[in-house]
Amino acid sequence: MKPIDHFNLKSFDLNLLIAFDVLVSERSVTKAARRLRIQQPAMSHALATLRMLLGDEVLVRTGTVMQPTAKASAMASHVGELLRQAQNILMSEEQFDPATEQRIFRFGFSSELEVFLMPKLAAYLQQNAPGIRLLSRGSPRSEVYTLLDTGALDIAVGCFDFGLERYCGVSLYQQSLACCFNPKLIDPDAPITVERYLALPHVLMTLKDDIQGCLSEALMQIGQELNVVLAASDFLTALAAAAAAPVLATIPSRIAQQHAADFGLVVRPVPLDLRIPAVSMIWSARSDRDPAAMWLRDVVVSVLENTARLELLIGIEN
Repeated sequence: MKPIDHFNLKSFDLNLLIAFDVLVSERSVTKAARRLRIQQPAMSHALATLRMLLGDEVLVRTGTVMQPTAKASAMASHVGELLRQAQNILMSEEQFDPATEQRIFRFGFSSELEVFLMPKLAAYLQQNAPGIRLLSRGSPRSEVYTLLDTGALDIAVGCFDFGLERYCGVSLYQQSLACCFNPKLIDPDAPITVERYLALPHVLMTLKDDIQGCLSEALMQIGQELNVVLAASDFLTALAAAAAAPVLATIPSRIAQQHAADFGLVVRPVPLDLRIPAVSMIWSARSDRDPAAMWLRDVVVSVLENTARLELLIGIEN
């Protein structure tokens, strides 16, 4: 197949193909102008330009009517098909059916959000979109935007900003923190005051090279620093460390409520006013109107909203 000569083709006004199609169809400059909703002199100019570029009269008068030339007649079906294809391409809407879609979506997460969302999301997809598969990875803020730009990630969920023009996003929920500890190793009856909280050794979560972990910015804002003995990359390690050693594990409240008891830990409020960013879902502007991606993002929001309602109901019952 001969390649497209973009350089030479750009010198030809492709609108002239539309004028050609209408002229050959109507066989009248006046009718063609009316159909395209332009003035007759403009239509006459288009015909003159076509005659010059094609080296052909295009339309010739035969008696009282205009007839296409042999060359114009030979071109007409090809030009018509070309315009129909262009119209179909430009006007078509991509079809999406979650029940039949076959696709892998790549998620990036900060800290605990992967284990919080993905099991629920996977369960929903198995029932409603079994052909959609999920690939997830930890993604610190320093890397997530590059991963979205390159297509290595389709969606990122975490403490991410989306103010830049090439990213879109939505805030999902505001985080809160709790601290967990082993009541056999740390007295559960003594209140966790600010002084005691700062004095006790800590284990935190981190996705960066910072011993103060994901709380480093929040601690800096209030001018405090913790005695961190372990900064781990996942909440399981943090909870396991709190079960084995007399340390406080400060983690998101939702994770503490779901998993602390599995490690024999008790949960207490964090006595400091640590302001941490809200959890957001972000994606590249390139995929903003992708029907499958739009559907999946709506599912993520719905899954988290249903989880929040369930947590509220359980809290009321307790």
